[in-house]
Amino acid sequence: MDAKPSLSPTAPTVTDPDANPGSPDRLAGVLLEHWGYRDFLPLQRRAMEAILARRDCLVVLPTGGGKSLCYQAPAVAGDGLAVVVSPLIALMKDQVDVLTANGVPAAYYNSTQGPGQRADVRERLGRGDLKLLYLAPEQLSADAGGEIHALLDRRPPAFFAIDEAHCISQWGHDFRPDYRLLGRLRERFPGVSFHAFTATATPLVRQDIVEQLHLHEPEVLVGSFDRPNLVFRARHRGNLGADVRRTLERHRGEAGIVYCLTRREVDSLAARLAEQGYDALPYHAGLSDEVRSAHQEAFLSERTDVIVATVAFGMGIDRPDVRFVLHAAAPRSIEHYQQESGRAGRDGQEAECLLLYSAADFARWRSLLARDGALDERSTRLLREMSRFAAATRCRHRALVEHFGQDYPDRPCGACDWCLGELEPVEEPVVLAQKILSCVLRLDQSFGLGHVMDVLRGRGTDKVLSRGHDDLSTYGLLASTHADELRGYLEQLLDAGFLRLSGERYPVLQVTAEGIRLVKAETGCELYRQHQPKRAARPARAAAAEGDSWEGVDRELFEELRDLRLEIARTRAVPAYVVFTDRTLRDLARRRPTDERDLLGVHGIGAAKAADPGPLFLERIRQWRGGAQDSPEPEAGPG
Repeated sequence: MDAKPSLSPTAPTVTDPDANPGSPDRLAGVLLEHWGYRDFLPLQRRAMEAILARRDCLVVLPTGGGKSLCYQAPAVAGDGLAVVVSPLIALMKDQVDVLTANGVPAAYYNSTQGPGQRADVRERLGRGDLKLLYLAPEQLSADAGGEIHALLDRRPPAFFAIDEAHCISQWGHDFRPDYRLLGRLRERFPGVSFHAFTATATPLVRQDIVEQLHLHEPEVLVGSFDRPNLVFRARHRGNLGADVRRTLERHRGEAGIVYCLTRREVDSLAARLAEQGYDALPYHAGLSDEVRSAHQEAFLSERTDVIVATVAFGMGIDRPDVRFVLHAAAPRSIEHYQQESGRAGRDGQEAECLLLYSAADFARWRSLLARDGALDERSTRLLREMSRFAAATRCRHRALVEHFGQDYPDRPCGACDWCLGELEPVEEPVVLAQKILSCVLRLDQSFGLGHVMDVLRGRGTDKVLSRGHDDLSTYGLLASTHADELRGYLEQLLDAGFLRLSGERYPVLQVTAEGIRLVKAETGCELYRQHQPKRAARPARAAAAEGDSWEGVDRELFEELRDLRLEIARTRAVPAYVVFTDRTLRDLARRRPTDERDLLGVHGIGAAKAADPGPLFLERIRQWRGGAQDSPEPEAGPG
């Protein structure tokens, strides 16, 4: 039997992409040589060409849309150094690990490194050996006059790439003051181009990014905010433990993130899941740095598949095979929800995003924001938008895309609870709507949603009793209706235009002209209640995507290669996806290459990875072929 190849990394030989006759240009050659990709994703080429032309740009692409490649490939294809501003040390390390594995000279420079490591980076930088250098925004402001700045002054970078650029905007969902200072770099490096990248930015945030970074006539490239591989569901939260367990059972053996609102809820849920035999770890800012780092590393290296976390578990989570994201409570805005749910299915394969919410979530957010002095008109509006999204009875893909100012095709998405028919229509919806609208009218259209609900449900609050609203004919008219269900009906009537909210700080419900027509039974309406999905199978569109991605793949070989990938990753102390992604493993198990030339035809394998760790996978496939040939043939059936 042949000797087993070593798991330790070797120095790959990287050829000149221009020498590849199959490459139509240098960018395509670099993409194929180092990443093993034969096609550009939407807007990637335009972003890369803007960078090579030294033209400022702002690029907004969804998670999984290939933002990092937009600045990494031009750094390799062009001359000089690219400085990448990244908010998290873990994110820097992972990206540098991936680049190094792909044969690209890259490094990061931060406080986690020892003096010798930092000296080595400075030496490589001084020699001009690096193509990409990752720095934190704090370093570019706090290190003024330091060694890195001195080196950059002597060898100005070809361009700056600002990752997670929404952090620069006070209108964004993750504002960071240190990002705000990056605009000063234009004064220090006036001839250097700047390029901003983010996955989440409304038109207002995009404008703020351009202004704060002083981008000069930038090319603004905004991709579709739609993530067609994600299945969105939202339900009123009932028994949280049961809901979470059902989701974990649907995704047994798959990676997922469960988001909770508070640290205490994280600890409680993670402990309960562990007691029930699930491999789940907690993550929040109240844990020590060592524990947080260990738990994140366990998730990224596939030693655990489920993380129960607050939003502290955020940027830098690059594990591409996350198959579900479950929110155990509503986040504070649609921007937060889009960013957090977007951590599912980064590999483009099917994934589920489940939102479990209650009216109490929004009350808690208002209380938390008020405590921090952050409850203003803007935060109130964002909470209201999130509440409307959760209770909406329309396509959730459409709702998300339109929230970010884009149009959505006039067709069912096939990948949300509404389009999949998982919402239950209410019997006699017009009668139910008339009861609700009549209550608003009898309250002189002068009270907010919460008070209307209290009257309809017959709650004897001080506010209801002091105003004599318990004497109204609509008092207690919907006493048996759960608060979350009633809130859902009110949100649906708002969304359909039968009701409107007037006022910003303390909005009151008012009946529209169309609502008056509904009260008079001159028009109709539909109302829906949410329920537990009855179907266990994945929806049609996700199932079709799964079928396509697994077509021709030998599942047994895939699992063999997955085990090998994990073994290599642990030996080299890198996340498993740094070795190969799931998509690459599927293509390997489909094509079953026999030599290095065949490897270069596999998605995600360029020259560097064909040289290492390619031979390890070729050997495992060869062994599998031998085992498969030695296996007895199944007996033929009758007939």
